[in-house]
Amino acid sequence: MTKAATATHRRRFGKSWKTGLAVMLAALLAGCGSTAGAETGSVVRIVDGDTLIINIGSENETVRLLNVDTPETKHPDKPVQCMGPEATDFLRDLLPPGTQVGLDYDEERTDRYGRTLAAVWTADETLVNAEIAEQGLGVAVLFEPNDKYYAPVRAAQAKAQKQQRGLYDSATECSVPAEVGQTLQSLSDAIEAPVGSTADSAAATAATLVAALAAAEALDEAFDAGKNTARWLAVAGAKATGFTSKLGAKIAAGKDRLEEVEAKAGKLEQAEAKAAAEKKAEAKRQAAAAKAERERKAAAAAERAAQRAAEQAAAAERERLRNLKPEPAPYQPPAPAAPEPYVPPAPKPAPPAPKPAPAPKPAPAPAPKPDPKPANPYPGYTGPRCYDPGGITWKPC
Repeated sequence: MTKAATATHRRRFGKSWKTGLAVMLAALLAGCGSTAGAETGSVVRIVDGDTLIINIGSENETVRLLNVDTPETKHPDKPVQCMGPEATDFLRDLLPPGTQVGLDYDEERTDRYGRTLAAVWTADETLVNAEIAEQGLGVAVLFEPNDKYYAPVRAAQAKAQKQQRGLYDSATECSVPAEVGQTLQSLSDAIEAPVGSTADSAAATAATLVAALAAAEALDEAFDAGKNTARWLAVAGAKATGFTSKLGAKIAAGKDRLEEVEAKAGKLEQAEAKAAAEKKAEAKRQAAAAKAERERKAAAAAERAAQRAAEQAAAAERERLRNLKPEPAPYQPPAPAAPEPYVPPAPKPAPPAPKPAPAPKPAPAPAPKPDPKPANPYPGYTGPRCYDPGGITWKPC
């Protein structure tokens, strides 16, 4: 803790806040015995930003700081909240183990969890409960009937808010001011984004706008769900109302813009679909025309090729005929000769007078066998022949 902060607390809480208590604590911390309603102890360790273990009278007690609440870091059912680790680290630096502190109590000494409810003072009269709030790491809370230290914690919180520390600092990304600012800026950018001239660009603009709207609505719902958290309580009241009203107005504007973008996207999509259909039809027509032209050219080429082939064949035939040797005249059998007129044989002369029988001669040789082939009854005939059955005899045809 800085010297300036220590001096501030001495002025605020040492002089103007229960001077008698300060004197009492000084006496306690100086070892002068006990004072009614107050005790001293030694810090054992820090649990989180508003809870610590203090050895009091040789007993370790869990002490919950009165009238201040810091973001959660140890709750079994809640995630680590914004600035929770920072609050824990701050308390650990302020009250390292072994630090001697004074404790003061209110009407109820324990909470429902059995923790000791107390205000904790340091030797230099710093009220730890209020110091946490002044750093913007905790908020003032009131659980009746314990209101003894609500006023100083509330005053410290107001100072942190004025100086924009911790939970009030727009540079702290998880703080409500920062998150609201970022959400509003993102939604504004999405609303102002150009739609573009194509269905895809319009769809992208719509998607960005939907995402920004979802984030804004989620933050708005988070305000309602987390009204009892330190993060929300830090901006409770008029400022929180301002945040929610800004979010509500911007969300309404975003929804109106989304309707416009989606309508334009629909028109662009229809126009592009129509253009695509026309382009497809034109491409089909051109393809058909190109195919017909190809077929016409192919037919003409085939006709020319056939004509050339015919001309080449005719020329080849002429050349063949030109180079062809003349063939001999076909065989013509000679004309048959006219048949010779029939001449009857001359009459046989009269047989001569018998001569005396000659002397016996040796036996004559046997006569030659007659030619099996019949003699040509038509000597000199060379014309066509008609054979009798058996193929041996014939006659002119």
